Amino acid sequence: SLIKRARNFGSSSQREPAADTAVGVDEEGQVSSAMTAMLYSRLSEMINGEFCQSVTPWPSLQGVKPGDSRDRVLTLLAIYDLHTAPLDRIGDRARWAAHPIVNDVKMRLETQWLQELDAAAQPLMKALAADPVRAMRALAAKDRLPAVYKWVGDEATLPELRTFLAIEGGPDGGFDDLVATCQVGLSGAPKMELARNYWDEMGNGDPADVHTDLHRRMSAVVEIPALPREELPTSALQRAAFGGLLATNRWLQPEMIGALGLTELQAGPRCRLVLKAFERLAIPAEANAFYQVHADVDPRHGKDWLDQAIAPLAQQQPSWAPRMIRGAAWRWLVNADLFDSLKIPQRTGVAA
Repeated sequence: SLIKRARNFGSSSQREPAADTAVGVDEEGQVSSAMTAMLYSRLSEMINGEFCQSVTPWPSLQGVKPGDSRDRVLTLLAIYDLHTAPLDRIGDRARWAAHPIVNDVKMRLETQWLQELDAAAQPLMKALAADPVRAMRALAAKDRLPAVYKWVGDEATLPELRTFLAIEGGPDGGFDDLVATCQVGLSGAPKMELARNYWDEMGNGDPADVHTDLHRRMSAVVEIPALPREELPTSALQRAAFGGLLATNRWLQPEMIGALGLTELQAGPRCRLVLKAFERLAIPAEANAFYQVHADVDPRHGKDWLDQAIAPLAQQQPSWAPRMIRGAAWRWLVNADLFDSLKIPQRTGVAA
């Protein structure tokens, strides 16, 4: 099976759900509904239920802890939806983003997650240079091509490729909105670099080349399944939630700049392996544009991000330098957690 079990911060024995039964996940890989019927369900009922239509005070969740790391990340994703999901999907529920009970849960869960990320990042950061440009280049080169991407390029069947892409969600899911949020309050060369990056995300002014639309068209051609959160592994949920963690905490702007920069530095080579799979599996050329533009442009974006954003900010605000490295290390960790959790199928006579 492509996915059997994911290793999570602080919960290495956490069982994971099937990503796509067509891939062949055994019973051990299934997740019980009881796993999500915890804090996530209680908060969701409050956000979506009768409390929103009445003046009845919400029941307190103070002190209520998530049942496990999966319950925690699902709860945070529900909260991040209130802040960042399109209004045509979330509607007036967005008003509850500022509710004291929601904020209390958010802060408690994020504090725990940040402590885990920092503990996991310490070994990485000790081995890196103090200069953020050098540190991020070294970090980007570390496991630049995870084994699962090499397998995708060389061996994955079409159903396996579809499942992988459904879980991966693109090399930089939601990157346009993250860049737009990240540039708030910046000035000079860093703000201009993020503006250029955002304009590229917007197809340089051509609606047909907007990256989110390219992804939608690619998904339709490849027939990538739309997996609900409840069917994704915890490691994929944490990678998705990481953007919400940064985007909804203004004080983490330096870490966000580092994390987004690392994304640009690593995406290009990985996208080329997905394109290799497209060619090997004779997928129609209309699917290529999304990964092709990232393969071609992201290496340049990564260099420009270092030269025009990271370096000037480290010079202007020296206290930001270790924090930008820290954000890049966090991003590296959530990526590694996901890619290490994806089990490469063993085939007779074929090396994984």
